[in-house]
Amino acid sequence: MKETYQKHYSEILGRDMEYLTFGESGKLCIAFPPQNGRFHDFKDFGMVDCVKDWVEAGKIRIVCPDGIDGETWSNKEGNPRARIELQEKWFHYIVDEFLPAVRVGNEKAMVTGCSMGGVHAGNFFFRRPDLFDVMISLSGLFNAQYFFGDYMDDLVYDNSPVHFLPNMPADHPWMKLYRESTIILCVGQGAWEDDLLYGTRVLDTILAMKEIPHWADYWGYDVAHDWPWWRKQLPYFLEKILG
Repeated sequence: MKETYQKHYSEILGRDMEYLTFGESGKLCIAFPPQNGRFHDFKDFGMVDCVKDWVEAGKIRIVCPDGIDGETWSNKEGNPRARIELQEKWFHYIVDEFLPAVRVGNEKAMVTGCSMGGVHAGNFFFRRPDLFDVMISLSGLFNAQYFFGDYMDDLVYDNSPVHFLPNMPADHPWMKLYRESTIILCVGQGAWEDDLLYGTRVLDTILAMKEIPHWADYWGYDVAHDWPWWRKQLPYFLEKILG
């Protein structure tokens, strides 16, 4: 399995950003790090190894970008407007600088991640289904107020699918794209999953009300918010998608 490390300068963020690529062909998969994590966490915690058969078969290539959660979502003592403005810059770094650097032509990408990575996967997919057509969110939640409390502005709203999806009109062009995509939400019902379980159920309900096809998969009461379970879940879903 070929592994490539790269670093490039982001004009949007005004800093160097790093990423890892695994594989050389197949469906492009953007794998976001967990909360406050780094671009190498997906590898370090065994998430790449657990799907290496698909990578080595040329069915998928995984690209792991770096995150800045410590300055945005997790920085609860910081100024909320400054935090969400920086988050929005990172969002545009991913879609306007990172994605064009890693995709081939106009191919659409899969997005995935565990915990906060699952939050990011949902946020990018629901905001830009013109760029992403498969989402596998593992133990994610989709409400920005979990991180911003009572603070709400235009950018918090834009980064909170459970707020903007209910208000999306039936004739919005994104609705057709959602229905043509693969949407998978997975969460356990065991230790440390309570908030994520609730968040998944809320999004599950919203998608059902909007008649958007999706798969919300609730694993057992023994399934905890932890890497060993995510290492079981990701290959399970890739088998369904890629064979």
